[in-house]
Amino acid sequence: MAERVFITGIGMITAIGDNVAGNLHHLRLQHSGLGYSQYIDTIYKDVLPVAEVKHASESLFPLAGIPVKEGYTRTTLLGLAAMREALQHAGITDVQSAPTGFINASTVGGMCDTEKLYFDIINPEKNGSFLQYIDTLDCADCTQRVADIVGFSEHIATISTACSSSANALMFGARMIKQGLLPRMVCGGTEALTRFTLNGFNSLKNVDKQFCRPFDQQRTGLNLGEGAAYLVLEGESFARANNSRILAELSGYCNTNEAFHPTSPSPDGDGAYEAMKMALAMSGHSLEEVSYINVHGTATLNNDVSEGKALERLFGENVPLFSSTKPFTGHTLAAAGAIEAIYSILAIQHGLIFPNLNFSERMEELNISPVTTLMEGYPVNHVISNSFGFGGNNASLVISKYEG
Repeated sequence: MAERVFITGIGMITAIGDNVAGNLHHLRLQHSGLGYSQYIDTIYKDVLPVAEVKHASESLFPLAGIPVKEGYTRTTLLGLAAMREALQHAGITDVQSAPTGFINASTVGGMCDTEKLYFDIINPEKNGSFLQYIDTLDCADCTQRVADIVGFSEHIATISTACSSSANALMFGARMIKQGLLPRMVCGGTEALTRFTLNGFNSLKNVDKQFCRPFDQQRTGLNLGEGAAYLVLEGESFARANNSRILAELSGYCNTNEAFHPTSPSPDGDGAYEAMKMALAMSGHSLEEVSYINVHGTATLNNDVSEGKALERLFGENVPLFSSTKPFTGHTLAAAGAIEAIYSILAIQHGLIFPNLNFSERMEELNISPVTTLMEGYPVNHVISNSFGFGGNNASLVISKYEG
């Protein structure tokens, strides 16, 4: 019988908090992390809202636990900060104490720093400064640097599947545990804001000049964010032998691709529907047992229609309570799946349903609306967390209350 997969440690940094406790605090207060950039040199600095981690890159070194040194991009530093907390939370002082794999996710890699040196490439007097950073552009660079600092030496991999990247990292890690390849995995993702992504999404006319409004009739696009999050996954037999503190169970997961369009989901939500349906089937739980859905909810015109229709197709007239937490954190791209997986765990642990901020008017294509006020003391046993990316990368996780 395949191993159950338990979550035994969590760590994160986002625009609303430097750690899990800080994030929970601001979620409860309904404080958004959206604002205007202090650290990106762009003409859109005071035009397009973003959710920026509230530290300059230089001040991230103490949070990352390393001295200031060259070659460490903002992406890597955010990842190290979240990693430190996740390992500490799981009680892991040495990742070599048991065979432990590391699956990291990113889409921008070190672009946050290399794009600043772009014009140095054609300047003979400066191209030396570019060359010492050129390797950091690769998404695997931040993975390797985190692995080297922390001490991972077993399986190390990097996933870059757009907005579903860290959800897929969690799936990859869970599959390795279930197949008996490793007893413990640390999985998640890290992402920094860049001019490239801000300009790119703006050129697609997918960025809102106001704070984003997921599932709202008046929505016009997303707001980008940055952050990092990691979860420690352990197989049941290892967790019990290790006397690990179990936070929740990753009971089901699925990735689907409807191959509809490079950047647009199926209008009827085919991929999202199949991902949720099959993830729930793996978990062994029924539609009626789902307490809450942390939807992908980007506030783009296409995503919210597609995801909403998928919810109605799967649950009929009994769609569970749902909300998007992206008005808190912005859309953190590769880090979103892991960040929202942690929010799902917090919902279970504290009996919370988080509000979908900025909502005012139900979409005309749907018969459902998100939760708009914080709900406390609500029994949350099973959560679906959705992350849907470009290229049809649809990922759904089922996170369940630990029942022993």
